[in-house]
Amino acid sequence: MIKPGHIPVFLFFMAISCKHKVETVKPVEEKITESVYASGIVKSKDQYQVFASANGVVANLLVQEGDLVKKGEVLMHLKNSTAQLNTENAMLAANYAATSSNTEKLRDLQNAIQLAKIKMDNYSSLLERQRNLWKQNIGTLNELERQGLALRNSSNAYEAAKLKYADLLKQISFQDKQAQKNVSITKSIAADFTLKSETDGKVYNLLVTKGEMVNMQSPVAVIGSATDFMLELQVDEYDIARIKKNQQVLISMDSYKGEVFEGIVTKIDPLMNERSKSFTVEADFVKPPPSLFPNLTCEANIVIQSKNNALIIPRNYLLEGDYVLMENNEKRKVVTGLKDYQKVEIIKGLTDKDVIRKPEE
Repeated sequence: MIKPGHIPVFLFFMAISCKHKVETVKPVEEKITESVYASGIVKSKDQYQVFASANGVVANLLVQEGDLVKKGEVLMHLKNSTAQLNTENAMLAANYAATSSNTEKLRDLQNAIQLAKIKMDNYSSLLERQRNLWKQNIGTLNELERQGLALRNSSNAYEAAKLKYADLLKQISFQDKQAQKNVSITKSIAADFTLKSETDGKVYNLLVTKGEMVNMQSPVAVIGSATDFMLELQVDEYDIARIKKNQQVLISMDSYKGEVFEGIVTKIDPLMNERSKSFTVEADFVKPPPSLFPNLTCEANIVIQSKNNALIIPRNYLLEGDYVLMENNEKRKVVTGLKDYQKVEIIKGLTDKDVIRKPEE
């Protein structure tokens, strides 16, 4: 016996004709929610793949999967014999180019300058003496001119020695700076063989082992937040125009069967994936499950809009072109509103008194 107040509302009832059963229904008022289906995965916030900046062999692994790391913490060291030799060569070149390594060359040029100056001063004194003799009509003009030529030659030699010394200083300075720059470059390259974490988080996956060769194209680890998670959903291009930020998302996961979690749309990637013809939509949990892990699969319904007291009929009762089949087989045009996978809202054309028939398949 069914107690008063517990009588269920039946949407469908059967009408029996003389030849076969015909399914009919009356429109009823109830809540309808229109949503867009999406599938996706759970991702740790700030999750990223770690790539090496240079080719090398894993020399040391300083973390394990599941370890918590801080930003800047060293994850692993790589080694590369060529890079190490280049660094050593750069250091040798820097030491050779240093001013201290060219002391003897500079001292030789300084001595040459002093010697040239002594010669110049000596020839200057001789020329002055010859001029004084010439004023006293002693000596010859040829001797005077010879002393003047000797002084000019010694002066030129003195200036040339000074220029040679200045040029050597410039050359040494340039080579020293260039060598130091090469050392900085090789040290910078050497730093590429030390891989560090870009953020605080957890090491979710190590993709290499000690002694393994790595390159710049393949990831070596996966790191992400240890506590904050988000959803990465794939939405078909047919539906993407209806997706907006801050829309409600209803999420179900195999890890929590029978439970539905609420989320909210936070980001819509504007670039379509040409292969899957879908867009990536990100969402945050309003209240996340107690335990989450990256790459858990999920299914979601992104709520477009909902209405509490909508006049609805089963969706499979709606004919193409928005017609319905009345009880007397009359086709009637209706105006539809919200739709989900099972129901459709009727805005105009039917009342809750009308009876419609299910179309024959």
